[in-house]
Amino acid sequence: MRPVSAAVTDDLTIEFAGETFTVEPGSVFTVGREGDLALDDNLFLHRQFLSIENIDGLWLLSNVGTRLAATVTDTGGRVQAWLAPGARLPLVFAATAVIFSAGATTYELTITVAEPAFRETQTLGDDEDGLSTIGDVPLTHSQRVMILALAEPLLKRDGSGMSELPTSSQAAERLGWTLTRFNRKLDNVCDKLDRIGVPGMRGGVGSYATNRRVRLVEHAIAARLVTREDLPLLDLEREASGED
Repeated sequence: MRPVSAAVTDDLTIEFAGETFTVEPGSVFTVGREGDLALDDNLFLHRQFLSIENIDGLWLLSNVGTRLAATVTDTGGRVQAWLAPGARLPLVFAATAVIFSAGATTYELTITVAEPAFRETQTLGDDEDGLSTIGDVPLTHSQRVMILALAEPLLKRDGSGMSELPTSSQAAERLGWTLTRFNRKLDNVCDKLDRIGVPGMRGGVGSYATNRRVRLVEHAIAARLVTREDLPLLDLEREASGED
């Protein structure tokens, strides 16, 4: 590892909380309480959680922990993967976001590869009926704007982290809804996603409401259930709620 300077073709860079690291082929970069990227003293986090290294010309991200998992997605929200303990993924995108939670704290870092193996292909347009679907589960308009209210900071500003997610009260106020109505819609969407196997949608011992919102927004952006083009719906919903 060395300070960032002029770009080197095979180098990889990591950004976290305004700090940038460069990793060269032949070295191994670790993330954890005692890693090259040393996070705060969070006892829920492994001393060594993630490692990044270049093997045979390909950058690989490995989960070297034993309990925690990480969500890995391209910054365009088109591909999402769940990196379980012991798993390894190639870093093929120009920029990759890695998100993970330890206890009540959620972390996000961005990994940039100088020579990505993936090249973007043209995407197809939306369905003619205009419905957003998750598998076979359609979203109603109110469910869609509820997700938009939570995801707004990430959709408006590239590079925004999960720490900027609004609380349920703030999101409800953004829509002009009562908190009771917002929570009911949130429960309905999480139940739908849980039934089709999306992880993290159910509460339980040791889980936090914040983590459920984080997982919902992660999935919604990665699956393109909501996009930046949908943001005007928020103001329209607030105006409509004010007229009720």
